[in-house]
Amino acid sequence: MPATDYQGSSVPFTSLGRSILSLRREQIHSMEGQSEASSQELELEAFQRKVSDCFHELSASVVSNGDDLLSVAWTRRLLDAFISCQEDFRAILFNNRGHILRPPMDRIVGEFFERSVKALDVCNAIRDGLELIRQWKKHLEIVLTALDSNQRALGEGHFRRAKKALTDLTIGMLDEKDSGSVLQHRNRSFGRNNVGRDPRQLGHFRSLSWSVSRNWSAARQLQSIANNLTPPRGNEIMATNGLAVAVFTMNSILLFVMWALVAAIPCQDRGLHVHFSVPRQFTWAVPILLLHDRIMDESKKRERRNSNGLLKEIHQIEKCARHLTELADSVHFPLTEEREAEVRQGVHDLAQVCDALKVGLNPLERQVRDVFHRILRSRTEGLDSLNRGQGPD
Repeated sequence: MPATDYQGSSVPFTSLGRSILSLRREQIHSMEGQSEASSQELELEAFQRKVSDCFHELSASVVSNGDDLLSVAWTRRLLDAFISCQEDFRAILFNNRGHILRPPMDRIVGEFFERSVKALDVCNAIRDGLELIRQWKKHLEIVLTALDSNQRALGEGHFRRAKKALTDLTIGMLDEKDSGSVLQHRNRSFGRNNVGRDPRQLGHFRSLSWSVSRNWSAARQLQSIANNLTPPRGNEIMATNGLAVAVFTMNSILLFVMWALVAAIPCQDRGLHVHFSVPRQFTWAVPILLLHDRIMDESKKRERRNSNGLLKEIHQIEKCARHLTELADSVHFPLTEEREAEVRQGVHDLAQVCDALKVGLNPLERQVRDVFHRILRSRTEGLDSLNRGQGPD
């Protein structure tokens, strides 16, 4: 279904009378002919349908299985959806590059690209957070090796080694909560190797550094992306042949996906209280708002309020580490069958977390890198078009 016109009115949407596509159809049919109207209309309609389908699928998986929310696997599906929608949006900009050079579309697209560069910093911060989780995973692997009861009887030395690894893990996670920052001494990011190859990108980066600075704030960055993000009004829709609706849709997706990444992954000055509101008349609004509400509900749970991140596997790490620490502190030797079974179950639960991270962490980082480069490429192409000020109509 096509997105529909939003006039900023309290009047129910259905009483407004005309959809975005009908408004655009009337203008284009009268000015540019049936053929172009049909082609552009179908393209924009297909984009709205793609966004709606992607996020309905993501929300349906959460409704059917609440534990799926913000797991590594679900977060990867979220990024897949973003990449798919972003590529369709990039094609829309390319196919309508003559239109984006005209006011007010040049301003609307320019503002989108300004938001995009802020998203690049978020991607860099998320990469740092994934590296931190990878460090935590190393401590977990030491615990698993130390308490592997399949190879030998467990003794004091095995528990002593496991307790040290658990202590190091706990201290690292507590330090992260206290400092509110990740990996203070950064030495790599997604953008470093590419910037030097193309001098045009230097101008496009503007304030973007190779990695986020020590005083960088995820909360402020998200708020900056959200600032002045409002649905287009009827006159903007008419003046842009409906393209303003596609830009607003992509702006909203960009904000939500970056917000969800910050919610899930440890990063500097995480903050989730960013205003996020879209008119429910858009077909994709309901599933996105449902996901937003579910994530906010998760963040308010007592056991998650002070977490480094809402990623499901981080919560499992915290639970397993706490349980095994309590077991290690209370064991007496030789182990009773009951206590050995309890330790074995704790190790099994921890092994499942490690397996999930082993399978999903590297692919997730590659997807974040892919998101970074796709945003950068689209921004570079778009700014080049705007700067040249020419292109086929």
